[in-house]
Amino acid sequence: MFNYFSKSMNKIKTQFSIKDLENLSGVKAHTIRIWEKRYNLLEPNRTVTNIRHYNISNLQKLLNIAFLNKNGYKISKIAELKKNDIQSLVKEIASNNAANNHHIDLFKVAMLNFDQWLFHSTFDELLKEQTLSNVFHNVISPFFSQIGILWQTDTITPAHEHFIFELIKQKLLVHTAKAINPAKQKMSKKIFALFLPDNEIHELGLLFINYELTLLGHQSIYLGQSVPVDSLCHLMDYYDEITFISSFTIKPEKEAIDDYLDNLSVKVLQGTRNKLLVSGMQVKHINTVDLNDKTHIFESARKVLESLKDKQKVA
Repeated sequence: MFNYFSKSMNKIKTQFSIKDLENLSGVKAHTIRIWEKRYNLLEPNRTVTNIRHYNISNLQKLLNIAFLNKNGYKISKIAELKKNDIQSLVKEIASNNAANNHHIDLFKVAMLNFDQWLFHSTFDELLKEQTLSNVFHNVISPFFSQIGILWQTDTITPAHEHFIFELIKQKLLVHTAKAINPAKQKMSKKIFALFLPDNEIHELGLLFINYELTLLGHQSIYLGQSVPVDSLCHLMDYYDEITFISSFTIKPEKEAIDDYLDNLSVKVLQGTRNKLLVSGMQVKHINTVDLNDKTHIFESARKVLESLKDKQKVA
């Protein structure tokens, strides 16, 4: 996700340009025009200057058409189907193939229409076929990667992103609470402290790591967003060995990231058995040549978890 606080909260879109449809569906604007003209698949409204604009129903239909087309159906055949038949066929293929792209499209429609029912029904449908871990890796992560592009191109507003993020966050929190096993955690000797640096708010990956650690029966101390380094020092009064886990999505900035890690190392790593695991978009800016041996860099939250699970197998 991207830093939506750098833009003002503009008005919610109810109409979409043909470029918006291209960004949302992956179908080129030129192709959309051909499908309209040749097969009458979409019925856009037009401004007084004859510029096309589309509503949410047009978008949903296009996503369904694009899905069928990607699954081998010719546009000429799709054009012969009624709207309800298109929807039924999409549902059947998605059910048979566990088609994650279709569920990503449904999340897009839910987000754009602020449709909580569609989000919850889609999420529950996914959980019937996949574990929460697979849903996160195969659907949620790719979905948010696409949201970043949609936000950058002004296809969605900050309100859309807030809406869908909070719904997914709620799901993770509920499943984390269900995964808590006090007896198992009491037996675990591993302590994890999860935090985001100052002014970092993108916590979805960290919340998922917290869920997985809880599921494994570890003691996971979730500190959340924008945690000052000095606050982490207080944990060392209670625990002798801590694995700190963080995610750098937009903070620290490129110019400050090495100094931030140096400060973190001095205050919570040096002279201890603690270590730090970091993932996120900003890690590519870290100078790994001078990195201390207690700090480990990963390209994603998934890689962090794979590393922890591999070590657990060895143990």
